Amino acid sequence: MTPPPGPVVRAADVRADRTAAGAVVRTMLDTGQRFIRRLVEVPAGARLDGTAGPAGELWFVIDGSGQLDAAGQPGRPLRPDQGMLLPPGIKFSINGSAGAGLRLDAVTLPGASQDAPGQPGQAGPQLRDLRDCDVETTGDRQFRVLFGPGLGCAVATQFVGEIPPGRAPEHSHPYDEVVLVLAGDGVLHAGGADYPLAAGSCAHLPPRLVHCLENTGTARMRVLGVFHPANSPAAKT
Repeated sequence: MTPPPGPVVRAADVRADRTAAGAVVRTMLDTGQRFIRRLVEVPAGARLDGTAGPAGELWFVIDGSGQLDAAGQPGRPLRPDQGMLLPPGIKFSINGSAGAGLRLDAVTLPGASQDAPGQPGQAGPQLRDLRDCDVETTGDRQFRVLFGPGLGCAVATQFVGEIPPGRAPEHSHPYDEVVLVLAGDGVLHAGGADYPLAAGSCAHLPPRLVHCLENTGTARMRVLGVFHPANSPAAKT
């Protein structure tokens, strides 16, 4: 099923496809030759088997716990707020732990191009806890980069940002970005239109699209971003 047209897609509006091993996959965005973003649920006792795309994939554990098996390595435990970089073409299996299961975000990365060289080869998956990443600040917003240049990934950047209540100035970025709202409520202002946001909303922000995210709640909004070519989340045009 193709997600509804427009820059924002809600998880509730996307058909859930169930695999033979019991995992549930929703394809939130498919930007053609650029990104494919999926939301994945692996219930307790279920399993997701797959092969990473030709440029690799960036995953993030939204909640729950489980285990990642890949490349003949011992199983790696998975927990909330953990990023994963899967190298190109690696076969993997993700299991949900008993009583908890897993909910994850998965982004298939774009192929190599002149402005973004191919992902360097690596022996197996990389895992990184958000709490171990440095806090960076731009204006009144904070973010932590999980993967990017100098952090294991030359192709793209994965980060978690926190947006305080209020509206930031309109701006654009030199990169192509997909954003998932992890928590909070707000509005995406883009292209002269307003799009409501809530946890589970996914937005595509093409390069140089003038936009801003407004947090209409009382607590900080949390967003998970992945963009290409790799850069700093603070970069603007």
